[in-house]
Amino acid sequence: MKAQSLTLPNDAEAWADNLSTLAVSSLIEEARLSPKPGLVDSRGPGAHQDLSLALMERSARSLRPTFYRLALHSWQRPPDMALRQEIGRLGRQGEQHMMNATGGVNTHRGAIWALGLLASASAMLGGRGTVAAIAAHAARLAVLPDPSQPKIFSKGQRATQRYQVPGAREEAIGGFPHVTLRALPQLRRSRLAGAGESEARLDALMAIMATLTDTCVLNRGGMAALTAMHHGAAAVLTAGGTGCPAGRAALAALELRMLADNASPGGAADLLAATFFLDWASARPSTSSRGCYGTN
Repeated sequence: MKAQSLTLPNDAEAWADNLSTLAVSSLIEEARLSPKPGLVDSRGPGAHQDLSLALMERSARSLRPTFYRLALHSWQRPPDMALRQEIGRLGRQGEQHMMNATGGVNTHRGAIWALGLLASASAMLGGRGTVAAIAAHAARLAVLPDPSQPKIFSKGQRATQRYQVPGAREEAIGGFPHVTLRALPQLRRSRLAGAGESEARLDALMAIMATLTDTCVLNRGGMAALTAMHHGAAAVLTAGGTGCPAGRAALAALELRMLADNASPGGAADLLAATFFLDWASARPSTSSRGCYGTN
């Protein structure tokens, strides 16, 4: 999968391959994680009628060439307009490839944006950046305009305008704060408190859902559904997290509410996959003896 007209060091292709593998693995691990309220997981389609775990995994694997090209074209380049336009072009090609693989179902459009920026940013740093550095470089790319972007509003963009809330672009421009300041700290805090890996990952999802203005939820259930999601996810963490009986009960209650609202937090799912990607790019803390844990 060599990119034409690029002169790169020998390790660039190896790093691009590694970053694309991490990105795809992040999407698959997110899809398989269970139980996730309103989302596709190993139990079923959640609030969706047109999605399945098999379709999500097929979609994720179809994006590997896209993430590879994004990383390769970004290798040790500055975050300038030329690169921004290039990753925009590659991202749109990847989106079309994904839609071909899924029969026209939008499975990972938001994830192409988030993980594409992070894979590009990591490559810009030679594959060796810290979480903070990768997020900062992704933000420097996200803030740049893409003149070739189609002038068609997505559902997410329409929701940000209708409800006057930040969306995926603002999250990226801010350096992915729901990943770096909420999900990753919660993931590592839960591990240190003795949570199992699935429980720690679910806690990270709750940390995102507790405050994210998820446009997928807004599109499906409006502001009432978003508020219910915020309160429900915060209740899981306040109850001690998904490793505790009270936390699991709160998670079950949140799932019932989201299914009743026909709401699926797809934006939170994209950011959880981004959390996995950045987590794997940094050292993991050790775990201690098992116990219930909260957000403090």
